[in-house]
Amino acid sequence: MLRFTEDNQVIEEEKHRAILVGFTRSEDIEYSMAELSGLAEADNIQVIGEMIQILPKPNSATLIGSGKVLELAEMVKRMEADMVVFNNELTGMQLRNLEETLDVKVIDRTILILDIFASRADSAEGKLQVELAQLRYRMPRLLGFGRSLSRLGAGIGTRGPGEKKLETDRRHIEKRIEDIKADLRKVQSTRMIQRAKREKSDIPVVALVGYTNSGKSAIMNNILSLAEKEDKAVREKDMLFATLDAQQRNIKLGSNQEFILVDTVGFISKLPHGLVEAFKATLEEVKFADLLLHVVDSSYEDNQFQIDVTNQVLEEIGVADKNKLLVFNKIDIVREYDSSPSEYKKIFISAKTGEGVEELLEEVRRRIFDDTTVKFLIPYDRGDISSYLCEKTNVISMDYKDNGTEIVVEISRSDYQRLREFEVI
Repeated sequence: MLRFTEDNQVIEEEKHRAILVGFTRSEDIEYSMAELSGLAEADNIQVIGEMIQILPKPNSATLIGSGKVLELAEMVKRMEADMVVFNNELTGMQLRNLEETLDVKVIDRTILILDIFASRADSAEGKLQVELAQLRYRMPRLLGFGRSLSRLGAGIGTRGPGEKKLETDRRHIEKRIEDIKADLRKVQSTRMIQRAKREKSDIPVVALVGYTNSGKSAIMNNILSLAEKEDKAVREKDMLFATLDAQQRNIKLGSNQEFILVDTVGFISKLPHGLVEAFKATLEEVKFADLLLHVVDSSYEDNQFQIDVTNQVLEEIGVADKNKLLVFNKIDIVREYDSSPSEYKKIFISAKTGEGVEELLEEVRRRIFDDTTVKFLIPYDRGDISSYLCEKTNVISMDYKDNGTEIVVEISRSDYQRLREFEVI
């Protein structure tokens, strides 16, 4: 877990021993708690205990009941914990009350996710987006500020600050939010220019989307390996949110067809709305993609839940109806998987062994390239066109005639319209 200065610079990394706490009215939260444990591990927090309370309604002062708080305080002392992590989002008042009673740092799932994002953001844009989400989270919680929020930066100072201090902090945060939004608009403008150039070049875009740790980066690296671009590999790690900043790579197939492959941040259940909002600019790459590869961890028993969470986020950013393939990864771990028909075509692969990746690429090629087979006769004084066709299209045959080069190619509709005067009918 990280601590930050006023400018959100990392000043030290802390290691904590934490107890996880979950509140539920009646529903089963076993999976959500297991996921919280994974998040803690991803943030270098050692989980030493767990507590769950079922109540008809939450306690407005401490979320869990007062008796359970005392039980938790005893558990903290006995197990020598120095942190408590709640699976539910806490109000500022709840944070303050819990810290005063437990006398240790208290955070919730949202703070934990924000901290992971802060530690993984590499690009200037990623760092700005995380800071924006942090500030939006902190704004309504100024009154309950305690040691749990001090690590989120901006140096607000002490517990229970006075009204004047609160107003100063609020104005400071509001101004910083506006500054970040302005900076992000500039980045977005640059991206729009880059996207316009890409669209002009007629290169299609394929985006990898899916639940965190489903293997999106591993798939990208496997495809890069097939395209003989191992030096362009992206970071992959068996942990939640190993990828934060969107990564783009140019993939050229053996048929000379090329596309842009985009690796995006993974989704998770109970993903803070502020994070979705903050990362909308990055997720716009998904919005403008020609094809989505929805990656699913086939080794996870309830992967339909992860599919539903991903679809929910895709709907929130307005891309639910995009051209899509369901890519079930990690079949090297589990050999039995659901191949029954669904709304979207299913492809089963192992990014680790490479099994099924060729089939995936063939399906991608079929979906994004609207190519047609055409015979051209290119005059010898137009060697530039012959070179272009050899470089940019799939050449089926080539023959040298008296009046030029006869070449049969698979060509895109746009290129065909441009060169149709050389077509042999």
